[in-house]
Amino acid sequence: MGMLCAVSFNRYGRLYYLDPGEFRPQVGDRVLVPTDDGPEVAECVWAAQWVGEDTDGFPRLAGLATDDDLRRDELLRRRKAEAKVAAKRLIREHGLPMKVVAVDHVLATADGGGDRTTVYFTAPHRVDFRSLVRDLGATLHCRVELRQLSARDSARVQGGIGSCGRDLCCATFLTDFEPVTIRMAKDQDLPLNPLRISGACGRLMCCLKYEHPLYQKFQESAPPVGSRVSTPEGDGRVVGHSVPRDAVTVRLDADGSRSMCSRADVCGSRRAHDQRYDA
Repeated sequence: MGMLCAVSFNRYGRLYYLDPGEFRPQVGDRVLVPTDDGPEVAECVWAAQWVGEDTDGFPRLAGLATDDDLRRDELLRRRKAEAKVAAKRLIREHGLPMKVVAVDHVLATADGGGDRTTVYFTAPHRVDFRSLVRDLGATLHCRVELRQLSARDSARVQGGIGSCGRDLCCATFLTDFEPVTIRMAKDQDLPLNPLRISGACGRLMCCLKYEHPLYQKFQESAPPVGSRVSTPEGDGRVVGHSVPRDAVTVRLDADGSRSMCSRADVCGSRRAHDQRYDA
């Protein structure tokens, strides 16, 4: 057992879980989170509380943000905004087919490291941005890096609302992108309309992966559509599946009506039905 708290660098952004250590941040408190570029300010969105799991592998909170930390964070946000405006303006002037997605800025450190700005962008193909980097460096007076993002990474960085009405999974809790195939949509009897099964990134929705194992397990034991089965209400033919209900729809021979039957009942009756006909 241990204690955990959750923080976010942006409102409605991805949650990061940390061990609060000796600190007890409350919801809304500004805290310091250790990163590769030094401690950064984040907002606590889940107060420190005990959890029933080992917390040894979680990063440790660096402390509560002071007034100096908040002023530094405000300066950092201002520099990011200035860099984003400058990048968009220069991209238009150079006529490059690029779209700025996000900007990251690292302030100068005490060990001699200067300011560094990283511009993340999307483009339909590889872009020669060498002249753009030079002009950006001269405008921002710091070292500039440009990094091209894929469609999925772009959605993760920008965030948004999915067709389900909730925040994008990739922008909130997903840490890795797992392969998603059209077969998963077919197995779940979803319409193969790109507008229905594509996410904000234009790729297949990541959530198709969530319930796919349930559908696979159901199909391994459930009678296929068109097969003959016996149910507690009589013999009939399977005409549909309802995986969320773990049931099948059977059209009864007696009166032609449809009955929703549990998969376990139909499978058990199916074996007895087969044995009776085999005999």
